[in-house]
Amino acid sequence: MIGKTFTLYKNSVSGLSPQVWMLSLVTFINRSGTMVIPFLSVYMTSQLGFSIVDAGWALFCFGLGSLAGSYLGGILADKFEYYWIMFWSLVLGGLMFIFLGYVGTFWGVCSMIFLASTAGDAFRPAAMVAVATYSKPENRTRAFSLLRMAVNFGWAMGPAIGGWLVSSKGYDSLFWVDGLTCILAAVVFRFALKAKKASKNGRKEKAAAPVLSPYRDREYLFFLFLTLIGAVVFMQFLYTLPIFYKEEMQFSEGLIGTILAMNGLLIAFVEMPLVYTLERKLKVLSSIWIGVLMFGIAYMMLNLASGPSLLVAGASMAVLSIGEIFNMPFTNTYAMSRAADKNRGAYMGLFSMTYSVAHIVGPPIGTQTVEYFGFGAMWMLMGILSFIAAAGYIYLGKRKKKNGKAIAEIEANELSGALG
Repeated sequence: MIGKTFTLYKNSVSGLSPQVWMLSLVTFINRSGTMVIPFLSVYMTSQLGFSIVDAGWALFCFGLGSLAGSYLGGILADKFEYYWIMFWSLVLGGLMFIFLGYVGTFWGVCSMIFLASTAGDAFRPAAMVAVATYSKPENRTRAFSLLRMAVNFGWAMGPAIGGWLVSSKGYDSLFWVDGLTCILAAVVFRFALKAKKASKNGRKEKAAAPVLSPYRDREYLFFLFLTLIGAVVFMQFLYTLPIFYKEEMQFSEGLIGTILAMNGLLIAFVEMPLVYTLERKLKVLSSIWIGVLMFGIAYMMLNLASGPSLLVAGASMAVLSIGEIFNMPFTNTYAMSRAADKNRGAYMGLFSMTYSVAHIVGPPIGTQTVEYFGFGAMWMLMGILSFIAAAGYIYLGKRKKKNGKAIAEIEANELSGALG
């Protein structure tokens, strides 16, 4: 049993390039400092005296910055060099998080959150182009998964360390440690990873991939709409769930950080072998819709709690984490599969912008639903949205299968006519 498990882990990471591993190390260092975002809503309500609604609007600015950063990162990744976009994103993002700890007014916080998010999220589309450049088509999903494993190992450490820092040192230390880890990641990136020109095999990967603007790719836009719904549901993990733990379950910041770290640890240890298995057992869209359905189930489980319940919180987090493994690596792969060599940055920029839009609409939806209808209604709403997204992915999969058969029939008829 142990031998089979070891072999599964070994196979799941075999064949990945040294550059992908190094990029994952840089990502791990960066994400190990992810301490401000998980506690930002709690910080604004408990330390700065913001109302839940005001905190939601401040996080709305985080979404606006994420949208701006993703757009700029995608455009610049095609026009210039993804390498330098990633480097400066890390440096500037780190500085902005340090400055964020020194502002206390509503508009000051909103402005700094916007700037920090813009700088930080320019990294994402450039990093996706880098993964495509440093990987092969046959192991691209696993390359994305390795990057996500690094993210989640970092995520497991960040909130846990952040909760300890808040409990022992106060919130000021949180902003400094977060910012300095971003800058450290930039230094390691600069000296340990060399730039490489984007590969020219995109058209070989998918001969039918449309070489056009992603804004004209209708199937891709529908996919992004469904991804947006799923992202709004999942990202309550950052916005309303910490407030729920604090106000409804009466958990301390240290315990909140530990529960959030459970997400990162579970994904870090399970994702690579599970993705290796899933990519051979399920179609990409099937895995995606199962994952988004699990998001909604995880949140609706919270309605089973009547007061503090570590068991319910832990079980819900486990279901949410497994859903993330089913969903997110494969959404990356599907998005990349639609792109060609010359528009990877544009496609992945628009993909990243979808999550940025979720950062914009997610906080107001979450916090205002809680404010006016309560947490119970909030979790039920998230369940409904996840069911809608899952149904959409199922429809997209059936439509794709139908279109594939139609194309095959046309090609067969053309071949028959040529032979006749």
